Amino acid sequence: MNEPIARNGSRSTLLAVEDTEFLLRDEMRAIRFALEYAKAELALRDWGIRSTIIVFGGARIPSPEQAATAAEAARTDDEKKLAERLQQRSRLYQTAREFARIASERGGAFDPRNRWRDNVIATGGGPGIMEAANRGASDVGAPSIGFNITLPHEQVANPYITPELSFRFHYFAMRKMHLAMRANALAIFPGGFGTMDELFELLTLQQTRKAPPAPIVLFDEGYWRKIVNFDALVEEGMIASTDRHLFEFAETAEDGWASLIRRGLQAHGAHPGG
Repeated sequence: MNEPIARNGSRSTLLAVEDTEFLLRDEMRAIRFALEYAKAELALRDWGIRSTIIVFGGARIPSPEQAATAAEAARTDDEKKLAERLQQRSRLYQTAREFARIASERGGAFDPRNRWRDNVIATGGGPGIMEAANRGASDVGAPSIGFNITLPHEQVANPYITPELSFRFHYFAMRKMHLAMRANALAIFPGGFGTMDELFELLTLQQTRKAPPAPIVLFDEGYWRKIVNFDALVEEGMIASTDRHLFEFAETAEDGWASLIRRGLQAHGAHPGG
């Protein structure tokens, strides 16, 4: 939509909500924060979404279709090695997709009780593992959320998010707040800086009891033990030994779901078709 034309050549005649130059001033940052919070919050309330299960993981993990395309195109030894790695990684995509399907069918995303939906799949909205989770919910016709972020190299929202629940943020802090504030559980797959950021954000909130108890499951124990030496953190006195109980490891979608249920996630009834 084009910005309204200022009368008499002066922007002062525009309504405040029409004047983007005014809204983008540094002094208006607090208002922009409030708007980013309110837009997603009100849309989620309109949909009756009370709680979520966050699924996060690497944006660079390909779907099986993408991995197959890379394998078909591989000609050199290096390309073939890369294609093989992509095929191995695509198994994580499949696990995330299956996990999201299970969580959507069994968690309470369908048929709101007293108008509220629970344990709706929520992701960072991008490709890779995030796409896989939104896709798994879409497979069974369940709603799912994408909290996307504007990046220098534009991150495009994946096509499996429920359109009315596909949000785009400018501020990382507000995006992270929306991811965390209604999370009943967290399922984390292998990933990079963004994945680690979200994982440690939630671990810190649990450790400091700044958020209600929420079970956390890390998929692919071998990856996480290679990337983060949790035992060394205990040995060095940087975390308590009990902090290692804030999460469990899982390899399969069913094991991941069972871990969350065993550690306190309340499932709100299976979908009749599930």
